[in-house]
Amino acid sequence: MHGGGILNKLKSNPFYYLLVPFFLLGQLFALVRLMQNEKFALIHAHWLIPQGVIAAIGLMLTRQRIPLVCTSHGGDLFALRGKIFQRLKSWIMDKSQALTVVSHAMKNTVVDMGIAPDKVDVISMGVDLKNLYTPDTTIARRTGELLFVGRLVEKKGVRYLLEAMPKVLARHPSLRLSVAGSGPMESELRELARHLNISDKVDFLGMMTQAQLPALYRQATLAIFPFIVAKSGDQEGFGLVQVEAMGCECPVIAGDLPVIHDIITHEESGLIFPSGDTQALADTILRALNDSDLCARLAEEGRKRVVQKFDWKSVAEKYAEVYDKLIHKG
Repeated sequence: MHGGGILNKLKSNPFYYLLVPFFLLGQLFALVRLMQNEKFALIHAHWLIPQGVIAAIGLMLTRQRIPLVCTSHGGDLFALRGKIFQRLKSWIMDKSQALTVVSHAMKNTVVDMGIAPDKVDVISMGVDLKNLYTPDTTIARRTGELLFVGRLVEKKGVRYLLEAMPKVLARHPSLRLSVAGSGPMESELRELARHLNISDKVDFLGMMTQAQLPALYRQATLAIFPFIVAKSGDQEGFGLVQVEAMGCECPVIAGDLPVIHDIITHEESGLIFPSGDTQALADTILRALNDSDLCARLAEEGRKRVVQKFDWKSVAEKYAEVYDKLIHKG
């Protein structure tokens, strides 16, 4: 799991802002050169800002009539809230011939911004659920290990998971929590664990590769994703880590944000608790730990659900339909 993205990198050192114009101009120059030397049937830009804006400007500069598909992944839609950014987002969505978002909650936000519903398709990113994120009966699932996977940033809500741990440990003192990922909040979260006197029960594993993650999901008792809405307004656009865990038949608990319901149906394919409620999170963890039959049922149904909806083959077919429609429309 990588360490926080461009916005968090900029926040960590104001001098990085000096690099932004060169970064954007470099992308634009590379795109224009490609468009002058190659023939493209379609351009697909991931993220409204900056890639979507750069693609639209590139099309204007080269005066080419190529269909533009733009995908928003969440942070670009939710976090960039100033008037200039709002106008930029509306402009690029208007310039795009098709817009895809990774959850139905994001589509509702986009439509509220004035974009026609029939211009927006909900297509998540995919997960390799046939070869990589799969169950493995040769790996014994542990009975006392909680797992979080993700960037260590505010919207992931790891602070609430740490604050819930003393309540859970009071009933299950041998329990451990593994935190897989890195990010700008790592030092703060380590300090919080020390303050709560649970440092000896929390393992910060650091950045993990995709190849390393399945083993973690396969042995964990529960995977917990306590997502919240950050103070900036940023929140999860989808949450692929949940799909990865469910693909490995690991029972999942998640904070209740609108995007979660695209993946989890409460008490059918996972458990959902009120986002930001530490006591509710602790109660939900304890419920799962005390009911192995519930966990087994959630794990089985979770795997079935994600394979049907989020395997790469299914996702690729949806994108192919969008591409085909735009190319032949032109």
